Formats: sequence, C-alpha cells, structure tokens
Amino acid sequence: MLKLSSIVHPTDFSDASAAAFGHALRIALTAKCALTLIHVATASDSAEWTAFPHIRTALSAWGLASEHDTPRAIAQKLGIKVAKVELEPQPAAGGILKHLGEHSANLIVLATQGRDGVARWLNGSVAENLARHARVPTLFVPARARGFVDQKRGEVHLKRVLIPVDRDPPPAAAVNTIMGFAHLMSGIDAEERLLHIGDRPPELKHHLKPHKMAAIATRKGDVVQQILAAAAEWPPDLIGMATAGHHGFLDALRGSTTERVVRQSPCPVLAVPAA
Repeated sequence: MLKLSSIVHPTDFSDASAAAFGHALRIALTAKCALTLIHVATASDSAEWTAFPHIRTALSAWGLASEHDTPRAIAQKLGIKVAKVELEPQPAAGGILKHLGEHSANLIVLATQGRDGVARWLNGSVAENLARHARVPTLFVPARARGFVDQKRGEVHLKRVLIPVDRDPPPAAAVNTIMGFAHLMSGIDAEERLLHIGDRPPELKHHLKPHKMAAIATRKGDVVQQILAAAAEWPPDLIGMATAGHHGFLDALRGSTTERVVRQSPCPVLAVPAA
C-alpha cells in the first residue's frame, strides 16, 4: 500500500482547480493525512482566500461533517488536517517550490485544462520550473474529463488503471507506486492494464505476485495516439505514467509524452518519477 502523509494542492480559484480540490480532499480523507492548499496571491485576486475552497461545505455535502464544525472537530472526526497557505505576490513556481522545500509532500494534486493546457497559474515557465525541481508524484486532474471522485457525493470510482511502460525509465517502482495509490483508494479490486508501444516490452514482475511476470499488451504507432486509443477501447479511471526521475515529476514538460497525454487524457493522470 502507498503511504501518504502530506498532500499539496496549489489552487488559482478556477473551476479547474475546484475539480482538482475535490480529488485532493477525498485522497486526504482516505489516507487520513494532511492536506495543504496553496495560493500565490496576485494583484487581480478578488476571491476571499479564507473562504475558498469551501472545505466544510464539501464535507457536509458528502455527509461527513457539519458546516458548523470547527477545524479541530473535523480533524478529530475524520483524521485529517487541512491548512491554507497564501503566499505573497511572487512568481508562482518559486513560491510553491520554496514551500515544498520547507514542507515535505508525498503527492501534488494539480488541475489541468485539457487540450488548452494547464490551469492559469501553471502557465509558461511556472510549469517548466516545477517540472524541473519538484520531484514528487503528481496527480493531474483534467477539468473537462471524468474524474474518479464524485464531486457531489465524494464517492471514489477507481477500478481501472492504464499504465504505459517502457524500458527507460525502468517502470517497476513507478508501477508499484501507481497501483499502491489505486489500492489505497479502491482496495485490491483495482485492475491494471500495462501497455507498451513498440516491439520490445520490458520484463516486469507483477506488483502483487512477484513470482509471476506481469502481462504487457503491445501496440505499434505514435506513442501518444496509441495510449489514447487504448484508453478509448478500455476506458480507465486513471492513467499512470513513469517519468524520467532526473527531470522531476514531468519529463521535460513541453512536448513530452507525459505532457501530451495529460493534455488529451479522458481521466486523471498520475505521473510518478522513476527511481
């Protein structure tokens, strides 16, 4: 099982971030761990940071708490601690990276805008800097795709996991992390499908049965197109991808396989730095 003790969710108050917030909150509830919401202030901010996101409203809608519960009562009842951190106006990447350097996290949850790219706060050099330095597994939640967390009820629907694999980076550790996450959220019923684009798939032992070799399906053609085609034929609730560890949680963000899949994915994507 994957052990989570701290989750970070950067937000820009957009609708896309609201969807990712629901995933971050549900994951924190399941793992009973700390959740930190980070916002980098800008001159154009009009929202009241102390009131957004509406944590107690979400928990109340999910039938887990009352809107009148105090943070202490919520922590005692649900086993989680939620903190809000507003950073002074500054370049977003630098502020977030500094926070991550001072406060360790096991998972980052980010919103994306699908084909339009990442959410407003993660544009341009922000994404590149985070990709280069934040070596933390990252869950990308597309705003206009189906998530595995029901935003109204808080229920988790994570039964199918598609994991593209290759020889480089070595996939074993990332597959264990990805399926550990799926089992944490949905139990051992979560089913994985390993996929290799090409002629020579890597040899990989099954993460739950190390005495057996894992079955790996193969396809030929453009890597991203074939991953998306496989996702259309066997609709997953999550796509998990190993990324080159020396580049952080996304392997050379612009133009990379992971980035291109994130942009067009029909579901959330969990990017895990390879060991």
